[in-house]
Amino acid sequence: MDPALGVIGLGIMGGAMAEALVAAGFPVCGYDPGPAARRRLERAGGRPLSSSTAVANEADTLLTSLATSAALADAAEQLARAARPPGTRRRIIIETSTLPVADKEHARVRLARAGFAVLDCPISGTAVRLKERLWTIFASGDRRVCARVRPVLQVFTDNIPYVGAYGNGSKMKFIANHLVAILNVASAEAITFARRMGLDARQVLELFGPSPIVGTGVLRLRGGFMVERRYRPATMKVEVWQKDMRVIGEMARAVGSPTPLFDACVPVFDEAMRQGYADADTASVYEVLRRAAPRRRRAR
Repeated sequence: MDPALGVIGLGIMGGAMAEALVAAGFPVCGYDPGPAARRRLERAGGRPLSSSTAVANEADTLLTSLATSAALADAAEQLARAARPPGTRRRIIIETSTLPVADKEHARVRLARAGFAVLDCPISGTAVRLKERLWTIFASGDRRVCARVRPVLQVFTDNIPYVGAYGNGSKMKFIANHLVAILNVASAEAITFARRMGLDARQVLELFGPSPIVGTGVLRLRGGFMVERRYRPATMKVEVWQKDMRVIGEMARAVGSPTPLFDACVPVFDEAMRQGYADADTASVYEVLRRAAPRRRRAR
């Protein structure tokens, strides 16, 4: 039997990847600290293991999908302890998380010392979009290693641009999520505006969602949730998105890039958290705007 593929982090994205790999016929093992996530992998036909180290002992190629820098650092330490029999080919880690570039670089250095080749390959898209093969995976790192793992990534999508040196994948993902943050709030604002004018919000979505001029994937997906006011189960939880917002904001400040529209969206997502939508889809920002009191026009 071919060596297993390993998946570290079996949350919304990692769990979806593991299931897709099993469905494609790959032997898959994985680890997540959450028992429910491990059971989900087992039900799909994969093998949950007791640690990241155990996964690395069985898999030549591993994908990591982790929510925090601390989780990545911990996984890197566990993976670095894995045994590597003499004569075996170099193992590869495909790091798909959205985290600060500096933290990803620290993990790369630690793992490289332990004999791993590490790629930075963040994903633009949700678990729902995986089923439609609409993900974009920004592949960065050693070009030859990227080519070696391409058959694995093609299980998820054919849109796998090579974007250069390690870290460029994350930077491309920052641009993608910067736009998504703005378009998400813009969609909520437009649907709120339409309803307050007495328009049928569903018709607005049907007219503008497919438009080649103003239609976007964000409007079509999250606009649908907003029209139905249905935010669970989440394709991207607000509490997870808050992490992405912080990472993007920190990078923008570090490079001195002005982000006035992005900055204006931050308090809308913050308010969604305060209103109890932490575990809901980011489309729930519509509720923040829906509940907002109309501004009174100043007397001239």
